[in-house]
Amino acid sequence: EYKENKRETGTRKEELAADFLTRRGVNSGAEFSLRQGEIDLIGMDGQYLVFVEVKYRKTARNGMPAEAVGHIKQQRIRYTAQFYLYSRHYREDMPCRFDVVSILGDQINWIRDAFA
Repeated sequence: EYKENKRETGTRKEELAADFLTRRGVNSGAEFSLRQGEIDLIGMDGQYLVFVEVKYRKTARNGMPAEAVGHIKQQRIRYTAQFYLYSRHYREDMPCRFDVVSILGDQINWIRDAFA
């Protein structure tokens, strides 16, 4: 029996999160990555440019998925988002938000404005 690897599972869960957000009006696109970090999904929600981190756990045995987005992970996402904004020539006052989509088993939880 074929067992998918973590990267394949991650890609599948990111696609699931993108579909979930699209159904709720967030026009989300592909990931963006640098050597220093990556952003799973980037989209627009009204006037906000939203940077989304997707976290998945099969069970809560090792903690809730959103708990894995700690201080260091948040710093990496912020840095990567700043580079994204700069490289895509967004205006300085572009309203942005950092969201987390937490997937536990088949339960999806969308945390808007998860960190600043």
